[in-house]
Amino acid sequence: MKESITALGLMSGTSLDGIDLALCRFELSKSGWSFVIEAADTVPYSAEWQKKLREAEKSTAQEILLLHNEYARYTGEVINRFLQGKTAPELIASHGHTIFHQPEKQFTFQLGNGTIIAAETGIKTIADFRNMDVALGGQGAPLVPVGDLILFSDYEYCLNLGGFANISYEEKGQRIAFDIGPANIVLNYLAQQKGQEYDMDSLIAKSGQVDNALLNELNNLPFYAEKPPKSLGKEWLDGQLIPLLTKSSLSLPDQMRTLYEHVAIQIGQAIRHPGKMLVTGGGAHNPLLMNRIAACSKAEVIIPEKEIIDFKEALIFAFLGVLANRQEINCLSAVTGASRDNTGGTIHLP
Repeated sequence: MKESITALGLMSGTSLDGIDLALCRFELSKSGWSFVIEAADTVPYSAEWQKKLREAEKSTAQEILLLHNEYARYTGEVINRFLQGKTAPELIASHGHTIFHQPEKQFTFQLGNGTIIAAETGIKTIADFRNMDVALGGQGAPLVPVGDLILFSDYEYCLNLGGFANISYEEKGQRIAFDIGPANIVLNYLAQQKGQEYDMDSLIAKSGQVDNALLNELNNLPFYAEKPPKSLGKEWLDGQLIPLLTKSSLSLPDQMRTLYEHVAIQIGQAIRHPGKMLVTGGGAHNPLLMNRIAACSKAEVIIPEKEIIDFKEALIFAFLGVLANRQEINCLSAVTGASRDNTGGTIHLP
């Protein structure tokens, strides 16, 4: 007999594009889990919200608590508008928006108070997916590999090109996953200096040249020598990578083109064996970046339909919420370095 559950997954990434929403139906049968995305949308952040989120890390404790609640109310409004005319899901799984991620200091914090989201929507809400893993000594990231393993098992590699590039694959019976390096977060940072939200059609990068000196500096950042499990946050970007760009006398197009090469090289080095690689996230829409990744990698690059490219992470957070609701494992210690597999997510009843 099949079991069926509908869940709404929400994701907000470090690139500050907006909130991704995916309303998904999951079915469990003898052959395993399957899914259908019934509706999906991205609600872009206003300039005001982008500013609030970008500057949140500099706020006082009281300001962050106020923003935690304000962001939850905003999220609740976004959900209610999205669900108009649709059948309400049985649960909401909200990642929130990461402000701090320092697992080495045993903390990670995502804006978006789950209690308020549940109160605003009247729907059971699961939030705070990372803290249990961090409490168990893990990185609290990446979380998507459980979904990769169960929902996308046809692919040897799953690569997500969001704010950061992260990968997940099976090796010797264990799921391996980690953040490879920066992706859209730094490419968008440079594009915004030219008054553009992102490098549309790779036009900025195409007008630049690779600079080998800067490329070598980027490739020699200490993070790349670390062994998985490992994860990145904005603090690393601001402290390690951005200073290399700031001190550089190169033109912005040359910096951009060099970063494309850097991202592609690091992804290529993370892939040891041939196989099919599913590529999702905003970076999958970037033609030059995809061309360079294919050239630098042993894997066969597969770009799926647009709905999976744009909403795979929201889909998987919906699934993580389903697993948490069933009190099943949704976080793998082999991936995060925690002392044991665990179930992340706090349940808030309306």
